Amino acid sequence: MIILVAAVAKNNVIGNKGKLPWHIPEDLKRFKEITNGKAVLMGRKTFESIIGYLGKPLPNRENIVITRKEDYKKTLSPELFESERLVEGVQIYSSVEEALQKHKTEDIYVIGGAETYAQTIGLADKLYITEVHQEIEGDAVFPEIQTAVWQESARENHEKYSFVEYKKK
Repeated sequence: MIILVAAVAKNNVIGNKGKLPWHIPEDLKRFKEITNGKAVLMGRKTFESIIGYLGKPLPNRENIVITRKEDYKKTLSPELFESERLVEGVQIYSSVEEALQKHKTEDIYVIGGAETYAQTIGLADKLYITEVHQEIEGDAVFPEIQTAVWQESARENHEKYSFVEYKKK
């Protein structure tokens, strides 16, 4: 299965200048519960944002990074390497297709960013969306969730956000 996990504002914004434009501790906790022990697929900018925030890849997950940058490994911080190889739990591919082919026997949790979501929403089986109940200024957006394709299967409402699950029709 391919599962997209995202927090999305009313105007579909998911990020601004490489960062989440909000801080919702309950969403971060839910993200960890959903993705812990799983293979997470992300674009290079999302990976670099995580490294900038945590100082390391997402722990207890297989971090699958997509980048078109040739020799991307050479640009990474030395702390991300054990001797001459990338730390365990990080794999780098040049395309979504290549990554999905190499991991076709695993459930893949797509965690961003905008371009990666756009490339994978048509392939996805399920969406875990945190609907942020406000419009936010930002430069990265989530693709529109088409009601002809997606059916809401669960919802948990809160004052400033809702946790929503969608399944492909």
